[in-house]
Amino acid sequence: MMKSVVFLVVLFFQIAVAQTPEELFLKGNNLYQTEQYQDAINTYKTIEKKAYKSADLYYNIANAYYKLNKIAPAIYNYEKALKLDSQHKQAQINLKFANRMKIDAIPQIPKTFLQKVSESTYLKWSYKTWSILAVIASFLTTLLFLLYYFSFSSKKKIFYFNSTIFAALLLLASVIFAFKNHQITSNKKEAIVFSQKSTLKNAPTNSSETLLELHEGTKVKILKKGDYWTKIKLADGKTGWISTATVKEI
Repeated sequence: MMKSVVFLVVLFFQIAVAQTPEELFLKGNNLYQTEQYQDAINTYKTIEKKAYKSADLYYNIANAYYKLNKIAPAIYNYEKALKLDSQHKQAQINLKFANRMKIDAIPQIPKTFLQKVSESTYLKWSYKTWSILAVIASFLTTLLFLLYYFSFSSKKKIFYFNSTIFAALLLLASVIFAFKNHQITSNKKEAIVFSQKSTLKNAPTNSSETLLELHEGTKVKILKKGDYWTKIKLADGKTGWISTATVKEI
């Protein structure tokens, strides 16, 4: 009986002190404003553990790491924010500042015409945004068709008919763009180098030839991931193998 009472008291206390993600977010912001950056990070990460993820959350985590001069975690979290919201302006700006603090300055291969088209269409918004737009367009298409069907005025019928066609085309485009976005982002695996210094090898063995050295904060594309070695591709097109423990997938 006593054990049951103690259990209920502990359970009640845990429920009473539990904070919502919104409350924790505000607490983290307050800690950040008072320059308690590590405590702010710990608070933000508590929100993440509750399976609550947002671009603003990762953006704030990145800012706190940036203030602590921890470049790799800062870049990693800015990238996480942009993965959820590619149009997050402040994350884009701050990521540029963080990238300037990297040691490695790897030139990027110029983008092809198709890559530019992809970024300006399919990847313009996130998969979630395109999906929401598709749902809205579906609702509008149905509503406008019903208005067209039950309308008696010829002028209104023409207007509703044209509007229905437009909404249907918007629906089709949203579905296609959402599918393409999901297809591209699912196959696109990137990571950030977290080790202060890592070696890029031409084969997945310690005794193999060293191609070059990589430093923390460098962004790479994952081609093949294993337990001990990961094959990566750099922005300039070079490929090689790096220790899996030194990189963290975005």
